[in-house]
Amino acid sequence: MNLTKQALWKRFQKYYTEFPSLGLAIDISRMNFPDDFFASMEPRIQKAFVAMKELERGAIANPDENRMVGHYWLRNSALAPTEEIRLEIERSLSAIKSFAKEVHDGTVKGSGGIFRNLLIIGIGGSALGPQFVANALGHPNTDRLRVFFFDNTDPDGMDRVLASIGTDLGQTLVVVISKSGGTKETRNGMLEAQAAFTKAGLNFAANAVAVTGVGSELDKVATSNGWVRRFPMWDWVGGRTSELSAVGLLPAALQGFDIDQMLAGARASDEVSRLTEVESNPAAQMALMWFFAGNGKGEKDLVILPYKDRLELFSKYLQQLLMESLGKALDLDGKSVSAGIAVYGNKGSTDQHAYVQQLRDGINNFFVTFVEVQRDRDGALLEVEPGITSGDFLNGFLLGTRQALYENGRQSITLTITKCTAYEIGVLIALFERSVGLYASLININAYHQPGVEAGKKAAGAVISIKTQTVEFLRRSEIKALTAEEIAQGLNFADEVETVFKVCEHLAANSELVRIPGATAFESRYLFPST
Repeated sequence: MNLTKQALWKRFQKYYTEFPSLGLAIDISRMNFPDDFFASMEPRIQKAFVAMKELERGAIANPDENRMVGHYWLRNSALAPTEEIRLEIERSLSAIKSFAKEVHDGTVKGSGGIFRNLLIIGIGGSALGPQFVANALGHPNTDRLRVFFFDNTDPDGMDRVLASIGTDLGQTLVVVISKSGGTKETRNGMLEAQAAFTKAGLNFAANAVAVTGVGSELDKVATSNGWVRRFPMWDWVGGRTSELSAVGLLPAALQGFDIDQMLAGARASDEVSRLTEVESNPAAQMALMWFFAGNGKGEKDLVILPYKDRLELFSKYLQQLLMESLGKALDLDGKSVSAGIAVYGNKGSTDQHAYVQQLRDGINNFFVTFVEVQRDRDGALLEVEPGITSGDFLNGFLLGTRQALYENGRQSITLTITKCTAYEIGVLIALFERSVGLYASLININAYHQPGVEAGKKAAGAVISIKTQTVEFLRRSEIKALTAEEIAQGLNFADEVETVFKVCEHLAANSELVRIPGATAFESRYLFPST
């Protein structure tokens, strides 16, 4: 039941907390938990605090891969469990800063001269984090390098990026990011970029940098071909929590962002979110609200609504962080749980004209996290009406939407940051990383492995194998044109007829096979062009 505005004001005063050292405030007053909820959850959250403490000390937190989980050490190397790891973190940070300076002052040049552009090639966390930060902190008048991304294995998408770079390719620094070096999307992007350089008569190696694991396939390629630099990725940092490693810090430094402030914000956020009193810990409050909203089972979606264009990609970044971490079939005891929290969102006030209509009046299967940025812009404010600025309208839409949702029984959290600088971005990254870890403990799952992702990769590999065998079969076949079903029978793929059909359709659309239409789509025949 909704409260009167007077009663809501009293609840707001009780459940609104400012964290001055972080430039952050959290308001959970519009979540309908009872006043005894924190007390009832105290044993669970204290257990989660203990698990987090053990994780930071270097306990094996990912038993599937027998590795530690150490993204918290990245912003405070003194926490690292060994001297070797501490030194690796500090050396990497120093190397990143030195290399960025050499690029900016022209000491390191590309095959076409001083670097003007930056092309990041990665997938998942190796792209989402750098994209989010580039959008949050970038400005065309101050960025040291213009940034572009290959974040998919879509040939047309890569062509569009290369067209945007245009004749500046020789002045484009290419950073290829892959821990194993075997990630196909990233490998493909690297080969596409290399081909573009070769076509332009440029030396790709003179423009290429690797961020990868020592001894990986990518590391070997970079070493043998004399790439400009190599930076480390460690097995104790997962992709979705890698933004404050070389994965994210190198692109940020090359763009001219203050990476020390990003790390300082994350470090300060970690310090506050280690506190074991829920009332003093914003990450614990968020994790508990996630538990309450979804009944500990992810029964409601999380909608991220930042009212700031710079945070437009925040929901996309958080989608991977939460859904890859929390979407698990089994709990730590091996019991089936089908856990997870679905995350989506865009930005305010754009969503006033998009899906807020459904949020207010449609199915109530979600809760919202509003992100408010208090400072509207650097420089003078323009009045669009007497005494009113564009930023006043933005703030009005946020508060108005929050109230409209509350009046119709929709719950929400509001995060407020003072401004959108490197420090605050570090705070937000660390805050959600900690919330994910605490929530995972609350529901007894492993947040640090991703078996479903690996299953998808294996399935994709099987499709590629079928494609290769299909082409070879048609090349050698004495019968010139065959249906998908005939091809599958010839390859002993009786259970893969649909896959063969889809592969053949794709090959025909790209002129690798000739398609002879039949009476129905499934009676169409395919032949190898040379026949």
